[in-house]
Amino acid sequence: MPESRTEPREAAAAGPPTPAPLRWVWLAAWPVTAVFVLSNAATPLYVLWQREIGFSKGTLTVIFACYIAGLLGSLLVSGVVSDRLGRKTVLLPALALALAACVIFAAASSVAALMAARLLTGIAVGAVVSAGMAAVTDVAGQHRKRLAALLASCAMVFGAGLGPLLAGVLSETLPGPTVTVFVVEAALLATAVLAVLRMPVRRPATPARGPWLRVPGVPAGGGRHLALGIAVFAPGITATSFVLSLGPSLLSGLLGTTSRIVSGSMAFAMFLTATGVQFAVRRLPRHTVLAAGAAGTTLGMAALAAAVRIPSVPPLIAAALLAGAGQGLGQLGGLSLLNHSVPAERLAEANAALNVGGYVPAGLLPVSAGYLGDAVGLTTGTTVFAAVLAALAVAGGLVVVLTTRRRAPAAGNPAPASGPVR
Repeated sequence: MPESRTEPREAAAAGPPTPAPLRWVWLAAWPVTAVFVLSNAATPLYVLWQREIGFSKGTLTVIFACYIAGLLGSLLVSGVVSDRLGRKTVLLPALALALAACVIFAAASSVAALMAARLLTGIAVGAVVSAGMAAVTDVAGQHRKRLAALLASCAMVFGAGLGPLLAGVLSETLPGPTVTVFVVEAALLATAVLAVLRMPVRRPATPARGPWLRVPGVPAGGGRHLALGIAVFAPGITATSFVLSLGPSLLSGLLGTTSRIVSGSMAFAMFLTATGVQFAVRRLPRHTVLAAGAAGTTLGMAALAAAVRIPSVPPLIAAALLAGAGQGLGQLGGLSLLNHSVPAERLAEANAALNVGGYVPAGLLPVSAGYLGDAVGLTTGTTVFAAVLAALAVAGGLVVVLTTRRRAPAAGNPAPASGPVR
């Protein structure tokens, strides 16, 4: 189909949308990447703030949980607002909050400031995972839904991995380690603002009805797909959240190093794996992708337990890589199922529902593990966490496998799940 010029402003839809050029599908994913760079940029810097301000590992996980709280609160409203008023109406304020978080991080001299910056970051991320990912699908159009799910998911995990690597390198090589990082991130966010302003998306012609503030959900008939996505995505993102929040402490104990480049590189490798594995499996059936994600998280938790019990660095690195694979596969499988089954006017809310299901345990379990580690030691706390999460991942994998077997005698997936990404 020939490419045609699209109106950059978010106008009301007045008929079938004209497919946007392919470059805009990629550009629509950039705001997701830019905000997720911020989401984890602080990870290698906590050792500096701990030394300057003074706080425990338990407090560190509470700071991380402020991000989860902001994200969950944002998800309660951002998906609905995006589906009713348009993607830009949510994305532009979200980017403004992300820029404000950069300013607070750069000037932070107390735990309260770090908590405030993380809270604002969480709100921005919540808006982006609902409205931003839905915008990628809107720009891609009906015939490129699988490509949209792939790019939106990879934009998220690639940005999440790039943030700590960028922060680790900049903070070790340039002056003002806790300032320079966020100046660079602010510049990235500014380019994301320009991308959103020019993004060829339309306002919804027939917005969904109902309360503005509600627990996000999916239309009737989509609950099974949502549940399957959460069953695998939730343990995966909880595993990566643990590595982000307490990974530097584990590295310090195993290697005796506080190098921000080392901790940032481990986080980057984890999310680079999450990105690469999604491209590798893009032609596989959705349920196969989900089952593989559950297996990756389970193996990652076994490696994590081994890393702290031996103790040894190679199993810790393996745990990070497998956790990244588990999150990436669970996220791609869940988004693909929703893109396939949920209409455009409810897609941002459905994306929000998937992320609520994932981030609730991602906020609670690492915090519990952090305080348990303060009470009984990091080795015991980490082992308990790994065992609990492995059990959840196995349960999620079994749900996927049993659901697939029940549906096999029928018609299988309503649409080809193993075709190439378009």
